[in-house]
Parts: sequence; structure tokens; C-alpha cells
Amino acid sequence: MVRKVVLDNGVRILTEEIPHVRSVSLGVWVNVGSRDEGDHNNGISHFIEHMMFKGTKKRTAKEIAESLDAVGGQINAFTTKEYTCYHTKVLDEHTDLAIDVLADMLFGSLFAKEDMEREKNVITEEIKMYEDAPDEMVHDVLTGSMWQTHSLGRPIIGSEEIIRNMGRSTLLEFYEEQYLCGDMVISCAGNIKHEQVVEKLRAAFEHLPKANGPRTYAAPRPFTEAVCRQKDTEQVHLCVGTEGLRLSDDDAYVMQVINTVLGGGLSSRLFQKIREDRGLVYTVFSYHSSYHDTGLFCVYAGLSSANVNQVLEIVMDELNELKLNGIGEAELKRTKDQLKGNFLLSLENVNTRMTRLGKSELYLGRVTTPDEIVERLRAVTDDQIRRVAGTVFNADRFSLATIGQWCDHNGWESARTRLK
Repeated sequence: MVRKVVLDNGVRILTEEIPHVRSVSLGVWVNVGSRDEGDHNNGISHFIEHMMFKGTKKRTAKEIAESLDAVGGQINAFTTKEYTCYHTKVLDEHTDLAIDVLADMLFGSLFAKEDMEREKNVITEEIKMYEDAPDEMVHDVLTGSMWQTHSLGRPIIGSEEIIRNMGRSTLLEFYEEQYLCGDMVISCAGNIKHEQVVEKLRAAFEHLPKANGPRTYAAPRPFTEAVCRQKDTEQVHLCVGTEGLRLSDDDAYVMQVINTVLGGGLSSRLFQKIREDRGLVYTVFSYHSSYHDTGLFCVYAGLSSANVNQVLEIVMDELNELKLNGIGEAELKRTKDQLKGNFLLSLENVNTRMTRLGKSELYLGRVTTPDEIVERLRAVTDDQIRRVAGTVFNADRFSLATIGQWCDHNGWESARTRLK
């Protein structure tokens, strides 16, 4: 059973007791990400995430790492466009330790100048590694072209120039504004007792002042553009994308079904048509990412330059087929069963349960039950699929991003016209 407590300062605590396991997964979700940054400080949220592991008033960086390693636990963090998450997984007997270490990092980090300078080097190497991975970078090229004037279009990691020039005062100002307030969600799943965990978390987080009102968002205005970055690569890496649905949209589950049918697995239409039937790619898939006020639907493929135009045509043909003719009864049932099975099997992992609590609370203000999710998937109809596909898959709203030895805007425009 999921239980929720809201502290006086607004910090939301969600727990799920799972007595048949020996583990506990705990996450602190700070409601800040790269979309909360400006051009001058892009990458600062990710920088702060790194600095949280560099030492506190109570622990050195090594002691932070050793504290959970010593008991077989795990600690990590990640930054996204809309939130930053610090999470641990430990045996149930070490839950208090996990809470203490996370709270110490969040509120006791030193941000020492010498540590900052070293970490700038680390992040610079991370940026270089990222730039050497065109299959990852092309997704940011796409969002940058689609949302070029909006913070959602900026990379989470920032740029080397901005990171190199970022001072300690800039980092601290952003940290104090975004972290030292009650705009956080804490989720905990595993072999715990709700009251005991809430008592420990209350003591660690109740000192925070309230946030200055609810966070507001300005939805981006999407641009339609084709961006080709020339790079000496063996393959062309391409993304075809368009504006999707926000997470709270009533049609979000319909979009899940659409994405799964098109490129959500080995049996998907794009994988079968492009790889299995024609052998034109090694990797092809689609995904749908949702944010507070918008979304992104994207198809990715890695392929030889000689095959790009043909693959673009097949992608648009498949989008058009779904838009015009929908999904047959057998395929629709199979897709629903696939989504249901993937979801329910994922709940056997306490990390997944913890993540579900945190993200659901951040985006929806409540936690949807597994039964509700299964029922929403079951209720998706072919008429809904054709309606949503007809709205989202508009040829005039698709953008293209490529990295590699290919640039044929005429080929792209010709492929786009196949989407009626």
C-alpha cells in the first residue's frame, strides 16, 4: 500500500511497504533540472549533482562512497530536464544510514573551490565522451532544433565553456534557491515501516522553508527544421521527431500503445520492416518522452548513408499507415499484453517502485495504482489510436536531426510528403 505524508514545509514523503523483500530503495527528487537554467548557466543542475558527492562537513568524498559500499549498498544520482534524483538501495537494516547519508549530502556539502575545479575537469571529460557518442548526441541535436529558443532544447550536461567559467558563487546561489526549500519529493519502497521512515525523514527535512509558491512552466513553441551535422562516422545517426503529449494528458496511455506498435521492441513495425524485412539498419526504435507541459515523439536509426532516404520514406509510410488505418484487433491486444507484462514485471524491482512513486507525485500530484494503469491500457481503442496519431503525426510538425556523412534536405522533404 502506498502512503503519503506532506510535511509543514511542503516536502512530500511517499512510502510503499513490501515486507517480503530485504531491500529498501530511497530517492530524493529535487524539482529542478536543465529547463530551470538560462543560457549563462546551462549545465549547473548537473554540476551541482556532481558536487554532492565531493564531501560534506561530516564526510569526505571517499567516506560518502565507503559508507554504503561497506554495507553492500548503492548510491547514485541523475539529472534530467525537469528534476534531479539522488537515490540509494540498501538492506532494510541500513535504512537509517541511507537517510543520513542522503541528507548529509543534500544539506552539508562543502562545495569546496578546489573540488569544483577538479570536477570541472571530470565534467569536461564527460562532455567529450558524450560528443564522441553520436548515437546519444543526435537526440539533443533534435530537441535543440525543435525547441531552439526554449530551455527544454538545451543539453542537460551543458557546454565546456560554460562549465569552465562557472564560479562558486553562481553554484551556491542556484543551490540555495533550488535545494533549500520544501519543493522536494521523497519516495521509499521496500521492507520498511511507514511511521518509522516518516519520523526519520521528518527530522532530516523539516528544517527546510516552504517553497515560494508552485512552480510555473511556459510550454515551448516547436520549430520545424532539418539539422545535419557533418561528422566522420561509419554510420549516419538520425532522429525524426515531433511534439508529443505531456505526462498528464488524458491520451498518454494511447500514446504508449502507439509508440510500442511503431518502435517499442523487436516485434514493432519499424524494427520488422526496416531491419528484419529489408536489412537496412542494425538499430531502429521509437520513444515518447513526456514533460510537464509538452512531450517528444522520436524515431532513431543508425545506418549507412546510402540507406537514409529509403529508411526515411519507410518511417513516414509507417506513421501514415497507423494514422490512416490504425491497428488491427489482434495487434492491439498483443501490444496491450506486452505493455501490461512489462509494467507488472517491473514492479518486482524495488528501485522501479521507488521511481514510480517519485515521478508520479512530481508530475501528477498523486500515485496511480497498478490496477488503474492496467485498466487505462486495456481501455485504449483503435479509434483513439487513429485520433491521436492523426493529431501528433502531422508532416508540417516533424523535424530531422542527423550526425554523420549525409545531408540531403530534398530527400527529407520528399519523405515528409509521404505523411498525408
